[in-house]
Amino acid sequence: MRRALFPGSFDPITKGHEDIIIRGLNLFDEIVIGVGINSEKKYMFSSEKRINFIKNLFIKSNKISVTSYEGLTVNFCKTINANYILRGLRNPGDFEFEKAIAHTNRKLSGIETIFLLTSVETSFISSGIVREIILNNGDYRSLVPNSVRF
Repeated sequence: MRRALFPGSFDPITKGHEDIIIRGLNLFDEIVIGVGINSEKKYMFSSEKRINFIKNLFIKSNKISVTSYEGLTVNFCKTINANYILRGLRNPGDFEFEKAIAHTNRKLSGIETIFLLTSVETSFISSGIVREIILNNGDYRSLVPNSVRF
């Protein structure tokens, strides 16, 4: 079975994340969405809320599961028997950042990282931009799936 982990903070999940996950289903038998918990980070939404946003989005898919995790991503991959890490790339800066992590992960564990380019329609969206719009009472709805709207 080809199982991939799609890790992230998903604070909140965006239409860009959704696009990568849906397209990733063509490559993998199962995708585990891992909501990373980092005690050093300040989140807008609780881990429970972020997980619920994602579960509600993919409620009809039996090929997607959602869980939280702490610690090294490669260690979590081993725990869930995932041989791949799925990541989305929006721009050259993302590539340079993600490339170093992917090389390190492969060196430490042998786990391969598969990169998908974001679609043109979602390449400008980031959770950080969405959070800023929400904090300033802007209309964020076109940037996130319906499950995130409140």
